[in-house]
Amino acid sequence: MASMDYEEIINASADKVWAFLSDFPALDKWAAPGSISHIEMEGNGIGAVRAITSAVGLIREKLEIFDVAAMRIGYSMDNETPLPFKDYFAIAKVTKLPDNRCMVNWQSTFEPVGDVDQAKKVALDLYTSGLKGIRKQLGI
Repeated sequence: MASMDYEEIINASADKVWAFLSDFPALDKWAAPGSISHIEMEGNGIGAVRAITSAVGLIREKLEIFDVAAMRIGYSMDNETPLPFKDYFAIAKVTKLPDNRCMVNWQSTFEPVGDVDQAKKVALDLYTSGLKGIRKQLGI
């Protein structure tokens, strides 16, 4: 089993950043441009599945944790993903900081398919590009 842990300070309020991360069906609003062509939802709340048609193929993610008070969301990824993971589980958490800033911590565990370093790089790219998209949407 491998893991990835990434933290980033964002110069925006935790509430604004959480509004993007917590909108499970709306990943396409802040994902890297051109990376998602369509999202189809199955269900609502915990257990909901988003089927993402992406540049690399179909990715299915299931909402596992949704904690508004803690600003924490967790999801798993279907093992049929075209990404180099199996048994993928991630949690993104937003923490309020002084001066209208916040910290986003994105942690995941997974079984790499192929090279572990390449799998970790793909996970890191997902998190950094997503947060870059949120910053862009917020104009920062």
